[in-house]
Amino acid sequence: MNPYLFLKLIHIIAVIVFLGNIFTGLFWMRQADKTNNLSVISFTMKNIIKSDRWFTVPGVIVITAGGISSALYAGIPLLRTGWIFWPIVLFTLSGIVFSWKLVPLQKRIYQFTANADITNFKWAAYRTMLVKWEAWGLAALLAPVAALVMMILKILSANRL
Repeated sequence: MNPYLFLKLIHIIAVIVFLGNIFTGLFWMRQADKTNNLSVISFTMKNIIKSDRWFTVPGVIVITAGGISSALYAGIPLLRTGWIFWPIVLFTLSGIVFSWKLVPLQKRIYQFTANADITNFKWAAYRTMLVKWEAWGLAALLAPVAALVMMILKILSANRL
């Protein structure tokens, strides 16, 4: 087997798992919120946090290692190849949004809803946090999706073969 193709395969599988985890996290939190059941909401956020630990963070590591390794193996210059450089920038921005915005919001939402009393629960405060989480989650999702499109279509490249 060609080592470049094997490294590229690992990179692509990691991208699929990474993006799939983000999509499903947003989807399941939306579904949980519709129930207006604090136990369901709390349980869902707790498991989104867990899935980030098991899929998102390792995905970042494997995406980075697989992508850089395959490019280096193929002799493709990382910083002088637009369809690689700009996706790296977008992927990094997604990581910054995830670390600085999403993780703290996820923890706050979980703590806010875990063991909360439904009779005097502050739904407005919760919804404010959730809207921010969804907006930052969308930003953290759109950046790597744009990176994926750029890499597949080799956008910003003189040689698109």
